[in-house]
Amino acid sequence: MFPASAIVLRAIRLLLAIEAGVAMIRGVGPAVFVTLAALVLTFLPALFASRVGLRLPQSFLAAIALFVLATLYLGEVHAFYDRFWWWDLALHFGSAMGFGILGFLLVFMLFQGDRYAAPPWAVGALSFCLAITVGTLWEIFEYGMDRLFGFNMMKSGLADTMGDLVVDAVGAALAALAGVIYLYDRAGRGLRAPFDLFIETNRSRFRKVLKRKR
Repeated sequence: MFPASAIVLRAIRLLLAIEAGVAMIRGVGPAVFVTLAALVLTFLPALFASRVGLRLPQSFLAAIALFVLATLYLGEVHAFYDRFWWWDLALHFGSAMGFGILGFLLVFMLFQGDRYAAPPWAVGALSFCLAITVGTLWEIFEYGMDRLFGFNMMKSGLADTMGDLVVDAVGAALAALAGVIYLYDRAGRGLRAPFDLFIETNRSRFRKVLKRKR
């Protein structure tokens, strides 16, 4: 049996493929482009991770696919950004949290938990910067899509961009704080789950960390 996260991931890809086909039959060019772009983006994280010798847990991949579905397919094709004023802010907050946690794990992996090379607060600061960088790159992407293809991803322009970046900063800060708490071993079971799952999935990259836990 496939785990629930794997089923969700496959269902999202199937939905996007079907919707791309329907849009193509109807001759709706922008919808075809956006839906196909969303479908491709659901495959890229695992491909990129494998290229650098990492494995992303199925739950991570499913969460990324849900984000892509929500932001490109529902947000642009079905105009959820216009229907719900909070849609954009919620997605920016969730993505900042997600990229903050993933960034924290990558930085933590590089230092293998060496508190002399990088104390917990430094790892948290670096993960915060990484998440903010991703958020900024997304704003550049929105600007490019609006200019090149006539979309309206930036909505109200500067006000929308700055609001998104503020929400990104809050989400990134909370993710960095969660990571710092995890390193100090004061986190509850629920907070530890994504960190432990990634480390267990990439045991060969965290040998020193796992050895110290024994």
